[in-house]
Amino acid sequence: MSTQLTAPKAYKRSTSLENSTWYKGILTTQLAGEADTGGAFDFVVSKMRKGTEPPPHVHARDDEFFYILSGTIRFYIGGQVFEVAAGESMFLPKGKPHAFLVQSDEVHSITVITPGGFFNAVNKMNEPAQKMEVPSDDALTYATMDLTKTMEIFEKYGVHILSPEEVAEQMPEYRG
Repeated sequence: MSTQLTAPKAYKRSTSLENSTWYKGILTTQLAGEADTGGAFDFVVSKMRKGTEPPPHVHARDDEFFYILSGTIRFYIGGQVFEVAAGESMFLPKGKPHAFLVQSDEVHSITVITPGGFFNAVNKMNEPAQKMEVPSDDALTYATMDLTKTMEIFEKYGVHILSPEEVAEQMPEYRG
């Protein structure tokens, strides 16, 4: 993580191949990151399909705010289950174990993560997008790959992926 940030400067940016990546089967476009916002927030537009969701996890320092552009996601947090569809939003506070599952074929969303910097972890594991589409079905996802390295990187950014035992204890409502 950065120790010194420069003052943010005004800029204009749009979703494009140049600022889009494929990350574990998800198309992500980072429109703002820690360096752009002086550490205030990350701003990401994503497209994902069923089966590409991250496992249940908890952020020690990051609050997340999702706005759903199309599709439906079911969020699990704090003993509650929320069905969130296009035009709706979901706030996930730091320190609360949570997970989500895509309910429609594909979901298109905007995510704001505060403070900025979490997406630096993702950027250590992604690859340049080849086109502005969700990667093919044979892309490696959280569910189809060894997560040892992912967990090591995330831990450095204050994100802990829950073990099956932790999920059963802390998130009994989750049905992944």
